[in-house]
Amino acid sequence: MSVPAPRQTSSYAVVALVAGILGWTLLPFLGSLAAIIFGHMGRAEIRRSNGQLDGDGLAVTGLVLGWLSVAMWVLMVVVFIVFFGGLAWIAALNS
Repeated sequence: MSVPAPRQTSSYAVVALVAGILGWTLLPFLGSLAAIIFGHMGRAEIRRSNGQLDGDGLAVTGLVLGWLSVAMWVLMVVVFIVFFGGLAWIAALNS
């Protein structure tokens, strides 16, 4: 009787999770982009492995953290532009 080999975790999925966490802490924008890229690569690798690799949850978590961080950055840029654009508009009206 042979014992089945334990499934390995996708390295890309682990990198996606770590990059997603870094995207919220030490490397705000670059970590988020890396999380998105490696998350997609990890999920593709897991799908192609025919059940030999684990880690889809890690990859999805990295993707979610990455996309949420990017969304927050985009929202902050829009708020910044609207706020200072509004100030410039008010200043133009008063002069």
